[in-house]
Amino acid sequence: MKKLINSCFICIGILIHFQGVAQESAEAKLLLDEVSTKMSSYANMQIIFSATFSNEEAGISEGDEPPLFGEIQLQKEKYNLNYLDSNFIFDGKKLYIINHEEKEVSINEGDFDEEDGFIYPSKLLTFYKTGYTYSMGKIKTIKENKIQFVTLTPIDSDSEIVDVQLGIDLKTKHIYQLIQLGSNNAKTIFTITTFKSNQDLLKNPFHFDKEIYLKNKYSID
Repeated sequence: MKKLINSCFICIGILIHFQGVAQESAEAKLLLDEVSTKMSSYANMQIIFSATFSNEEAGISEGDEPPLFGEIQLQKEKYNLNYLDSNFIFDGKKLYIINHEEKEVSINEGDFDEEDGFIYPSKLLTFYKTGYTYSMGKIKTIKENKIQFVTLTPIDSDSEIVDVQLGIDLKTKHIYQLIQLGSNNAKTIFTITTFKSNQDLLKNPFHFDKEIYLKNKYSID
């Protein structure tokens, strides 16, 4: 009888645990959907971000290297990204990678491959919808703002991504920070430092003008 009672308590405990996990998962997805809906409603977004990298196994700790900065303009799936001395322009059909140092332009049909373990700008607001489980993380106060972190774990055990921590500003319902841990134990932290929406775009930043680069003697592949 004692064993039976203990077994019942164990089963009840497991049931409560899974109910709590399911509720937490639903709460996390609801928050992510709210953020995606709000940010997707903008005609365009202009974002300046910082990026830091660390890998304890390789002897690179957080803070060892100064942050890198980048700037991106987004309009639905189209984007213009300036980062790592290169310019990435995706017009919705083709991706133009412009390496200013080498004066080279490579052209890809379609966006980056989604299987290479990185979250690309065109998928920033939708990547979580497939291939991940969710759970609510900690709430942190950063620069007097309440940031709710949501943990996204890939369903695919062979994924190059171990998990993603998405920090959401609870006041604005905007993404504030994205922390990605790779299978090689490398951690990448992207932090949005400046955010603007619905800006007047004097030029089309998503158009690649081939003649400009040919005139400046860029090689185009």
